[in-house]
Amino acid sequence: MRVLRSLVVLTAASGIILLATSGSFLVVNEFRRSDVIVVLAGETRVRPALGLKLLRAGYAPRMILDVPARDEIYGSAALDLAQTYVRSLPEAKSISICAIYSQSTRGEAGDVGRCLDDNYGHSILLVTSDYHTRRALSIFRHELRRYSLTVAGATDDSEFGVAWWRRRQWAKMNFDEWLKLVWWESLDRWRSH
Repeated sequence: MRVLRSLVVLTAASGIILLATSGSFLVVNEFRRSDVIVVLAGETRVRPALGLKLLRAGYAPRMILDVPARDEIYGSAALDLAQTYVRSLPEAKSISICAIYSQSTRGEAGDVGRCLDDNYGHSILLVTSDYHTRRALSIFRHELRRYSLTVAGATDDSEFGVAWWRRRQWAKMNFDEWLKLVWWESLDRWRSH
């Protein structure tokens, strides 16, 4: 009975520790100077802002901004809005737009692969939301094997925090991202296109 009780306590303590660290496990910030910065589609405030900050700091000479090709915002094509935004920047000549047709990170990796050519070099610094960094890095490394990839996470406290249990939105995002990560690692990575 004593062994069973110890086993239950140890299992419960391990579970609590795993739950408490699950948010920080999702976040990977391992970035270095690269040939190009690729800002992933999906969020249009903190991701592009971090991409520009890294571009201005010299982490890469060029940046690609991923934009969903079919999205419209109040009757305007997202691609048109992105072009207008990029033209307004002092670094406009260093930034290009990649039209993203897929609705998944794996599909986006394929779209990015089509946007890249030999002029972009061989190393990519991905910029995405902090909670998405581990999965995005894993997917892009799997799909774009000829490139050396690192990742930087853009933080948005309204969406996610590593102490996920403190806010309902953070808990939802943590749960959702874990579902996607487990799905990717256990199923999608092993499927052919």
